[in-house]
Amino acid sequence: MAAVKENWQSKCSAIAQRATFIFNTELLSDVKFVVQASRGKSKSKVIPAHKLVLAISSPVFYAMFYGQLAETKDSIELPDCEYESLLEMFRYFYSDKVNLSGRNVMQVLYLANKYMVPSLAEKCTEYLWCNLKASNVVWILPYAQKFEYKDLEDRCWKMIEEQTAEALKSDEFVIVERSLVEKVVEREGLNVKEVELFKAVDRWATEESKRQGITPDGESKRRILGEEIVKAIRFPLMSLQEFASVVIDSRILNLEEVGDMMKHFSDVSTTSLPFHQAPRIPRIDSSIVHRCQIIEAFNGWGYGMLPTCIKFSINKPIMLHGVQHCGSEDGNYTVSTEVRDTTDGSSLAKKSGTYASEKDKPWSYYGFSVMFDQPVCLAENKEYKLESLIEGPKPWYGIAKRASVKCHGVAFTFRTTPEFLPASSKRQFPILFWSARR
Repeated sequence: MAAVKENWQSKCSAIAQRATFIFNTELLSDVKFVVQASRGKSKSKVIPAHKLVLAISSPVFYAMFYGQLAETKDSIELPDCEYESLLEMFRYFYSDKVNLSGRNVMQVLYLANKYMVPSLAEKCTEYLWCNLKASNVVWILPYAQKFEYKDLEDRCWKMIEEQTAEALKSDEFVIVERSLVEKVVEREGLNVKEVELFKAVDRWATEESKRQGITPDGESKRRILGEEIVKAIRFPLMSLQEFASVVIDSRILNLEEVGDMMKHFSDVSTTSLPFHQAPRIPRIDSSIVHRCQIIEAFNGWGYGMLPTCIKFSINKPIMLHGVQHCGSEDGNYTVSTEVRDTTDGSSLAKKSGTYASEKDKPWSYYGFSVMFDQPVCLAENKEYKLESLIEGPKPWYGIAKRASVKCHGVAFTFRTTPEFLPASSKRQFPILFWSARR
């Protein structure tokens, strides 16, 4: 035993200091715990402890040392935990402090539940709550479900739905249980392109095949995924190019299914598809950016024969959910709105319909919102064009337009186009509904 400081008790004025002083030392120790040094290693390490401290901290240890079947051995092996995690639980017993990290928090949480220490379990869940990210959410979710932490589980699902793309790209996704993969693909509120969801599922099936010692060909991946997961992928939401370049090459679908999908893309399908065709609806709280600082009542002009257009760029990736136009009291408008990539002129989304103008309560003006069926993924430092052809009564109008607007850390830069449009038309566009792209 290492030399003990003389009169150490008198130098620790509080009982907490005295308990901390004997933590992880041989001093007065009457029990030792033999545990794994670290995960996956056979080497073991020893932690000296004190039965009284452990017994007053945990009912399980109280029963172990002072119950009817009390343990009499002075050396106890715990094969289900690691040195660092057990040491942190004991640190909490001796000092009310714990050093949590991404490496040990799950094991400490496991021990806190096993040894019935709810206050320590609460600290672990608080740590997970504060450090929850898209990159680790699929790793944390199963533990939240296992230990029935409903609030944490709900927060995990909310993050998966809001930041689906990043969650699917994480290293943890390829090692989750199949049941979790199934639950993810069955959710309606995913914020990701269907082809990216399929890529993630294919990647998981490939890695699971390797773990089972099976060659990851189309047949084995289909068998591992099961019909529930395959049929939950909404292949009709993909473009022909995405389907041909990604899905067909994976060989997960059989020839009949591929043939049916090709007929679907060619608009000659005569049979109903076995795959869902309804768009997923991301459950995202979108932000709003206003280009005009002031919106006033009608001043004599109206929407004309020419479309209302604007070009814009952003400095960070976003998801564009839709736009809002100025309207009038009790006005109805027929609208066709489209967003294009100016690099190649390709259409990214288009929405048409009839909309009733309503009063915007926070801003007290009349307008109508055109929301796309699916959010549009927009990249940073690229220019996009919004164009709306509108028919309806003379609307309110925006003034004090801004060339650039910063909203929640995203900078929007606007440019009116084309030059021949009337000035009144140029200042109406747009109010954007957007969210951070993950």
